Amino acid sequence: MLDVSPIRAFADNYLWLIRGLTAGNRAVVVDPGDARPVLAALDAASLSLDAILVTHHHADHVGGVAELADRTGAEVIAPAGEPVPHATRRVHGGDTVRLERLGLQFRVIDVPGHTAGHVAYYGHGALFAGDTLFSGGCGRLFEGSPAQMLASLDALAALPPETLLYCAHEYTAANLRFALAVDPANATATDYAAKVAELRQGDEPTLPSSIGLERMINPFLRVREPAVQAAAAAHAGRVPHDAVATFTVVRSWKDTFR
Repeated sequence: MLDVSPIRAFADNYLWLIRGLTAGNRAVVVDPGDARPVLAALDAASLSLDAILVTHHHADHVGGVAELADRTGAEVIAPAGEPVPHATRRVHGGDTVRLERLGLQFRVIDVPGHTAGHVAYYGHGALFAGDTLFSGGCGRLFEGSPAQMLASLDALAALPPETLLYCAHEYTAANLRFALAVDPANATATDYAAKVAELRQGDEPTLPSSIGLERMINPFLRVREPAVQAAAAAHAGRVPHDAVATFTVVRSWKDTFR
C-alpha cells in the first residue's frame, strides 16, 4: 500500500507526496502548485524528490514545478497535450510511468473535460485524479465537452471499487450539499456528509475517498440512475434524452448551486 501524505497549499489544494516503496527516503509529488510547502515537507521528512507527476496545466497545479525541478533535479512527468513547464517526459493515456528506483509504477489515463489534455495516474490501488473527479463531484468544464467529461468519469468509475481516490481540492463538504440536493433520499450520501462534517470541524482532510463510495454518492457518476435522471428532469423542466444530456443538466446546475 502506498504511503501518501497531503501537503496543503493555497485555500484548498492538496499536493500529494508519495514515498517510494523500495526507497523510503525518496518521494514523488503530484501537482505541486507551490514549491514552498513541498520543500518544507521534504526537509521535515528527510526525503529526496525523484519525480513530479502533473495532471494538467492550471497554475495551482504547476506553479511550483520549475522551482522544484531546479532545486531537486526531479523528473517532470506531464501530459503530452498540456503546456506544462520544465516537462522532461510527456505521457499519453495507456502509457505506464515506471519509477524503478522507488518501486513505483502508474498507468496513465486520459481524462479530458476539465482541460483538453488532462490525465490521471493509477497504480498500487490509488488514483491521482487532479481536477477531474472529486469526492462527491467533478471538475468544471473549461476546455472539454460534457460527452468527454462523462466518458472520463466513466473510465475512472470502472476502476476497482477499493481504489483510493486522491483528488486535488478539499471540496467534499460543498459537493455533498449539492449531491443531496440532487438525491436527498441517498442514505449513503447522508451518512457520508455527517462524517465529512466531523472531519472538517477538526480541520482534517476528507480524502482519500474510494471509487466504490463515489459510485454510491457522486451524482456525476450516477447520471444513469433513475433518481438523478428525475432530479435533472425536474431542474431542467424537460426529460434529458440520454446520459450525456443528464450529465449536462447536472453539471450546469452545480455551476450555479449555492
